[in-house]
Amino acid sequence: MVVGFDHLNQLYNKQPESDVFSPKKQAELARLRAQLARFRPDAILLEAESREQLRLDSLYEQYRAGKLAFATLPEGRGERYQVGFALARQLGLPAPRGIDYYASTSQNLLSTGRNINYFRRDWQQLQAASRPLRRQVQHDSLSLYDYLALANQPALVQLIHRATFNTPALVTSGTFSPSGTNTVDLGRVDTAYVGAHYITLFYNRNLKIYANILRAQQQTPARRVLVMMGLAHVGVLEELFAANPDYRVVHAAKYLKTKVKLRQ
Repeated sequence: MVVGFDHLNQLYNKQPESDVFSPKKQAELARLRAQLARFRPDAILLEAESREQLRLDSLYEQYRAGKLAFATLPEGRGERYQVGFALARQLGLPAPRGIDYYASTSQNLLSTGRNINYFRRDWQQLQAASRPLRRQVQHDSLSLYDYLALANQPALVQLIHRATFNTPALVTSGTFSPSGTNTVDLGRVDTAYVGAHYITLFYNRNLKIYANILRAQQQTPARRVLVMMGLAHVGVLEELFAANPDYRVVHAAKYLKTKVKLRQ
């Protein structure tokens, strides 16, 4: 099961209502963990690189022994601790494992080309659906649980996936913006297929994350694996695992139920 997150530490805008350490949001996170616990995972995998594993192991042992408060960590508001560590301890599991392969490519890297309007349309539709929800969470008018439950519903997962891995292929005869962020070097960009090259930047990272998940699972006896990643990774990872006969994908929406409706 791949659970998508809008990174919790980025929700904090210095206002008390946006702070996951508030009693209200802690209760909402407890509800989220209770629902995820019903999946009965026997391994939890996080958006952290393998080189961070020794630190994760050390912090988790301190946390399990009651000697670590998340508030003492600069990144303590993040889901790796608020959900990953807390759920692992709740279920008596070993330390969560890092399976990320870090790379950074920004949406504004693809800025010109024939059919660029289709690419912009999808991103505008995505922003129109997601940004109001984020503001509501930050102002405490929408629970953190409902926000994350909505984010993992098929409609939003599919919209993010289409905007990142499908629609850009329509964009041809363009160039990448010099101000756009990109840490991936996949060789010369054929500007006639600039949108397709843009997709490969994201796909390359996710293929390596997929390989890391396979490796992590093979190194444990785990059969029910819970993967926690940023929202943009959910659709592509589910697609990769659905094509692997050794795995069965369980969608997070099966457990993260909400009565709140997504406006599109």
